[in-house]
Amino acid sequence: MFSFIVSRILQALPVMFVVSLISFAMFAYVGDPVSIMLGQDFTEAQRIALVHDLGLDEPFFVQFAKFIGNALQGEFGLSYRLSRPVAELIAERAPATLELAICAAMISLCVGVPMGIYTGLFRHSWLSRFLLTFSLIGVSLPTFLIGILLILVFSVWLGWLPSFGRGDVVQIGWWSSGFLTLSGLKAMILPAITLGLLQLTLIMRLVRSEMMEVLRTDYIKFARARGLPNRSIYFGHALKNTLVPVITIAGLQLGSIIAFAIVTETVFQWPGMGLLFIQSVGAADIPVMAAYLMLIAVVFVTINLVVDLLYYAVDPRLRVGRGRGH
Repeated sequence: MFSFIVSRILQALPVMFVVSLISFAMFAYVGDPVSIMLGQDFTEAQRIALVHDLGLDEPFFVQFAKFIGNALQGEFGLSYRLSRPVAELIAERAPATLELAICAAMISLCVGVPMGIYTGLFRHSWLSRFLLTFSLIGVSLPTFLIGILLILVFSVWLGWLPSFGRGDVVQIGWWSSGFLTLSGLKAMILPAITLGLLQLTLIMRLVRSEMMEVLRTDYIKFARARGLPNRSIYFGHALKNTLVPVITIAGLQLGSIIAFAIVTETVFQWPGMGLLFIQSVGAADIPVMAAYLMLIAVVFVTINLVVDLLYYAVDPRLRVGRGRGH
């Protein structure tokens, strides 16, 4: 197990290096942060002095080496737009994004799995056909349009829920939580549904297809021949084997939810890392953009590592194959 973990970490290191290189190189030649910081009225001497202070007059690989060295120490430099440490900005915005991602993931799992089980077991019922049609709508509509429609219905027409912001939050150390206030919970509903709807439909269709495939296997036919009740067959035998790939996909989708929260946070003006990234793009804030992409890469690499470890722990064939290889 230890050698397996070490090998996966060693494989992840080149991935992180390439991602950091691409993100830093992509943003280093996009926009002009110096002109944005100085405004319209500035002299050439002021421009040269600011370029020197920011280190932008150094060769690209020297800038990249300094960025990597600081990143290994948990420092990503200063934001060009806000003149604050990037690590501090991300730490402030991370709770909002993580709470939103957790709520969206819980909605997609708690609703998508039962819907997938029902549509897999009762394929020809009218409710199953309605849910499949609903899933097509959820997959087809873009996220920003879903968010705007929810705002129109529940905020403008009905006035039940807020259309933007995070509501009141409670500070617990460095973590700011909206789960402990009524306004925070109400503000969480619309963006969480918007962010989780696509994942919900994907999980529902995955569970449905896996359930239908498992029900056609020989051991399910044998269980029916033994006279086992349907409840025992469906939930004691079929569901266990159905959820193995679902758990894997759900873990990977969590990374996608965090990465693609940008659109949802922009629509609802949710004060998270995605909104910070969008605001930084307009100001060519290279340290913030590069740090955000590196953080997303770390999330995906970590989730992939956890999924690999779960497979290694659950599937004995991996351990046997690895032992024969040695």
